[in-house]
Amino acid sequence: MSKNIFLKGTLILACTGLISRIAGFFYRIFLSHAIGAEGLGLYQLVLPLQGLMAALSYTGIQSALSRLIASRLALQEKKEARFSLVTGTLMAVFFSAAAGFLLFQHAYFFASAILKTPQTAGLLRITAVSIPLCAIHSCIDSYYYARKKASVPAAVQLSEQSARIGTTYILYLIFLSERRPITALIAAGGSLAGETAASLVSLLVVSFHFGNHPVHEKTPVRIFPLIKDLFTLSFPISLNRILLTLLGSIEAVLIPQMLLRSGMTASDSLKIYGIFTGMALPLLLFPSTLTSSAAVMLMPSIAQLDALGKQKQIRRVTDQTFFLCMFLGFLCGSGFFLFGPFLGTLLFHSQTAGTYIRYLSFICPFLYTNTMLTSILQGLGKPGLCLIHSIAGILIRIFSVVFIIPATGIRGYFYGIFLGELLLTLLHVKALKFPYRQSANNRL
Repeated sequence: MSKNIFLKGTLILACTGLISRIAGFFYRIFLSHAIGAEGLGLYQLVLPLQGLMAALSYTGIQSALSRLIASRLALQEKKEARFSLVTGTLMAVFFSAAAGFLLFQHAYFFASAILKTPQTAGLLRITAVSIPLCAIHSCIDSYYYARKKASVPAAVQLSEQSARIGTTYILYLIFLSERRPITALIAAGGSLAGETAASLVSLLVVSFHFGNHPVHEKTPVRIFPLIKDLFTLSFPISLNRILLTLLGSIEAVLIPQMLLRSGMTASDSLKIYGIFTGMALPLLLFPSTLTSSAAVMLMPSIAQLDALGKQKQIRRVTDQTFFLCMFLGFLCGSGFFLFGPFLGTLLFHSQTAGTYIRYLSFICPFLYTNTMLTSILQGLGKPGLCLIHSIAGILIRIFSVVFIIPATGIRGYFYGIFLGELLLTLLHVKALKFPYRQSANNRL
């Protein structure tokens, strides 16, 4: 792994992510004023179900592609790497189209029976159309991440965000001119436009790349072993995402219901959920632009090092990653604790948002570190361990939702998030340290 290439890719993604986060941050502020906290809560309520459909269809394939293509490129098998991309993308589009059709056809059932909020049916139908589009550009992005060409995913991300914000604002103006109520539909429409733009840009770029850089390898592609490798890698990752997203969806549905049990009205519970997920949490995740960008580049890099058997270098990268992420987390967490109330009032005109930002500041070191450690474990081909660890963390959060929120309100959820992220960090560290100690003992 070239450090210069890794740092360049991380810098490109971080700068792009920073621009996108800044734009998205002001976009959230605009939405909070345009559709209100309750409308924002409705929109946020749909996202876990969208994530579940994505997990059922393409996210496992997307992650598997990044690792598989990276290992093939490390072994100079360029033809097989491209075949993996085409095969994986076709599989992802097929499964995502089926999932999107299911969600579109039964939107009212999902809205009323699963989300317990019938007014989200229209949002679900718009979301369903975007799922296959998201599958296309996600798989193509994986190919370029594996090639350490971060500029292409960066351009795709900016295209998506620009189309999303621009379309949402246009819809907002149309609704105003027609004197229609401003609802969360404008956010869903903007999201669909963003996915469409990202897919078109991705397809255009990869078409030019394949046309201008043909592969002249005479060795025939081993089709069935490649497909087997793709399924072998994608199945545990898909299972991981499905279970986690399912648990996360259960968690998202339970939070407003448990807030009702704590004594709030239905409207107030949606407002609190909207403030938490649409205002406080996005601000807390703002610094994670750097760690998320590095994690995206790190996973295929670790996969390449693992394919080449460079265990010492993997250990060194893991140790450096852990300490840097912890330092960033403590630095950002201190800032959020000190200035959270001020930021909530300044940015969202909400004292409640400021209070939540302060509560959430304690999870920053673990939240940012877990992103990177998860990427390393997946690069080492250990999605099963990631699954076990993540389930343990999210079960703690669900426990806090069911048993603590009714007694203490939304503060109970903050306790659950903190304990869940702390446990996840400890489990990840143990899993990454133990294999190296074991291999060292075996050498002795």
